[in-house]
Amino acid sequence: MKYIALTALAAAIGMTSHANAANFVEGKDYAVLENPDTISGDTIIVREFFWYGCIHCYNLEPYMQKWADNKPDDVAFFQTPAALNPVWETSARGFYTAQLMGYQGKTHHKLFNAVIKDEKRNLAGTNKGALVDWYAAQGLDKEKFEGLFNSFAVNTKIARSNDAAMRYGMSGTPSVVVQGKYMVLGEGEKVPQVVNYLVDKVRAEK
Repeated sequence: MKYIALTALAAAIGMTSHANAANFVEGKDYAVLENPDTISGDTIIVREFFWYGCIHCYNLEPYMQKWADNKPDDVAFFQTPAALNPVWETSARGFYTAQLMGYQGKTHHKLFNAVIKDEKRNLAGTNKGALVDWYAAQGLDKEKFEGLFNSFAVNTKIARSNDAAMRYGMSGTPSVVVQGKYMVLGEGEKVPQVVNYLVDKVRAEK
């Protein structure tokens, strides 16, 4: 009897989750982009635009990280620093430089904590020197970091970030875009739920 009751409860929870997902609607939970990308292939792209000085991005981080750790195999997730103004661009260059040096996974959340939790706001501003020193303190080679900071490779990544942000009509952060076609609306733990809904939607559209 207990097993039947637990099974019934699990089924009810599953039905509730499915019902909630089915209730996600355009204009309230997500927006259809006016200038969508054309993405071929079987992989579904999820891209999160952020800025290290954004408290909402910081609050979203654990939810998106948990989602990324359990995402389906046919989904690729890209963290994309927004660089639409000089303030955002400096820390975006730091992110891409660390990425090229193989340190993105080791420094990304640490820098968020430093800026938001430890209130070192200059690390998310235009103070390149402070940012370089911070990355060097995390173990990155300072000379190599400075050499890559304004390199062609980083410039290309910054340009691609800006092109995508402008094409998507992005006006702030965080902004999560699925398959270059749908932008998630809302904040917090709801975001990955909508992402999953949109991923399923993209699959059905293929």
